[in-house]
Amino acid sequence: MIRTFIALSFVALFGFVGRLAFYAYAPVGGESQSVDFLVSPGSSFHVVSKKLEESGLVRSPLEFKVVAKLFGFTQSIRVGEYSLDASMSPLTILKTLSSGISKTYSLTIPEGLNMYEIANLIEQKGYGRADTFLELCQNQAYIKQLTGQALPSLEGYLFPETYLITRFTKEQDLVQLMFENFKNTFSEVQGRGEALGLSDHEVVILASIIEKETGAPFERALISSVFHNRLKKGMRLQTDPTVIYGVLDRTGQMTKNITKKDLKTKDRYNTYTFKGLPFGPIANPGQQALQAAVQPKESDYLFFVSRNDGTHVFTTKYSDHQQAVQKFQLDRSMRQGRSWRDLNKKAN
Repeated sequence: MIRTFIALSFVALFGFVGRLAFYAYAPVGGESQSVDFLVSPGSSFHVVSKKLEESGLVRSPLEFKVVAKLFGFTQSIRVGEYSLDASMSPLTILKTLSSGISKTYSLTIPEGLNMYEIANLIEQKGYGRADTFLELCQNQAYIKQLTGQALPSLEGYLFPETYLITRFTKEQDLVQLMFENFKNTFSEVQGRGEALGLSDHEVVILASIIEKETGAPFERALISSVFHNRLKKGMRLQTDPTVIYGVLDRTGQMTKNITKKDLKTKDRYNTYTFKGLPFGPIANPGQQALQAAVQPKESDYLFFVSRNDGTHVFTTKYSDHQQAVQKFQLDRSMRQGRSWRDLNKKAN
C-alpha cells in the first residue's frame, strides 16, 4: 500500500514537473501580434502576471508564478515598456521583462533652439512637462550640482542631438543626457578660446550666436570671423538674434520679428546697445558652431547681410555693406513696413 502511494506520488510529481516544463517553453500561440506591455513602478509580480493573462500573453498566472520562481525570475522583473508577442514562451517573456531593455523612442533636439523651445518641444512630444524641464534648467542648486559651475541657467549647455528615450525617462534624465552630451562634445574645444581672449563660457555664448546667424553650414567659420573681428576692434556685434532673446528675457514672450524700439531697448542681451558679448548664450549650439567659435576663418570682414537664401554677403567696408543691404534687404523690409532710414540705422 505504501509502495503504491509512493509510486503514485512520483508519477504525480513527474507529471506536474512535465506540465510545468511544457508550460515554460510553450507559447500561448495564435496570431502573432506585438503588444506593448508596461511594467509600471511599484508593480508586484502578481499584478504583472494578471496583466499578462489579460493581454493574452500567458495562460494561468499561477503556473507562470511557479515557473518564474523555479527559474529565479520573481525578483528580477524590471520597470519598462516591452514589446511582447503571443508567440513568445512564458520563459522568454520572463527573460524579456527581466532584461530592462525597454522600448525606446526617438527625440530630436534641433541645433539652435533655446531652452524654452526645447521645453515646449518635449511637452508637445509627450515626453515631459515644459515647466518642470525649465525649472531644472534655472535651478541654481541643481545647475551647480550637475555642472560644477555657477551658471545662471543651462541655456547653451543642452546639446542638440537625437536621443533614444523610454516612457519612463524623466525631465531630469533628459537634462542630464543633454548636458553630458554637451560636456563630451565641448571637451574637443575646451580651453581653445583662451588664445582668442575668450573663456569657455564665452565660447558657448559666441557659438550660440553663430548658430542662430548661420543658414548655410559652410559659412559658420566666416560668420565667426566677423564677430571676432568686431570684438577685437571694440565694435558692437549688432546681431538680431540677441535682440530677439533679449525680448524673451525681458517679457517671457518669444518673437520672430523685432521693431525699431526693440533695437534701441537696453537689456543684458541686446548687442545693438553695448559692446562685447551678451550676458549669456541665446540658444544651444551644435558641434560645428562650437568649433567655429574657436576656429574662425581668416578674414577682414566686419559685416554680413542675408541673401534671403540662407547665405550671406560679407564685406569689410560699411559703404559696401549698405549697398548689399539695399540690394538684398530693401524690398523685403519695405513689404514689412520698414524704411530705408531704419535699415541704415540698424546696419551701422
